[in-house]
Amino acid sequence: MTTSASVPTEPEDAISVRGAAHDGTVTDRLVDANRLYAAAFTDPGMDARPVLHVAVVACMDARLDLHAALGLELGDCHTIRNAGGVVTDDVIRSLTISQRALGTRSVVLIHHTGCGLESLTEEFRHDLEMEVGQRPAWAVEAFRDVEQDVRQSMQRVRTSPFLLHTDDVRGFVFDVTTGLLREIDPA
Repeated sequence: MTTSASVPTEPEDAISVRGAAHDGTVTDRLVDANRLYAAAFTDPGMDARPVLHVAVVACMDARLDLHAALGLELGDCHTIRNAGGVVTDDVIRSLTISQRALGTRSVVLIHHTGCGLESLTEEFRHDLEMEVGQRPAWAVEAFRDVEQDVRQSMQRVRTSPFLLHTDDVRGFVFDVTTGLLREIDPA
């Protein structure tokens, strides 16, 4: 198993930016897109406090368009994403800042069907250590049962001593084929 970056599976021209040059790296294309965005940008006059006082923790999977799926607008929520949407120490750090410094009171956890973490194991860390000569300090947080992992994530949020608001913590599984959320009973 190789854990280094692999060759993209999409053709290089799969990422297109209207009005931008089609040469250079993907990052160059993203920077070009930002220039187009900034040209029409007007300051919305918001501050960093989410209007809906909610933080959403979700997987980084590219198939999840959280704002569209949840009917959210810019400024409505804090969005915290990582591989699997699992509640790690860093997620607790972000949620603590979100609650204590920026006024959020609710936490929504979103995992999804067909997650890549369902096919990994902690062996990934061992393979990585063999490849680069250093064992990662972080856990993969792989799982076999997405519902159970949502429950575990809810429990981690509810029992964190750093979080002020743990009463409104709800967890869901997003179905990547239907777009629907299915709520998970925390029991």
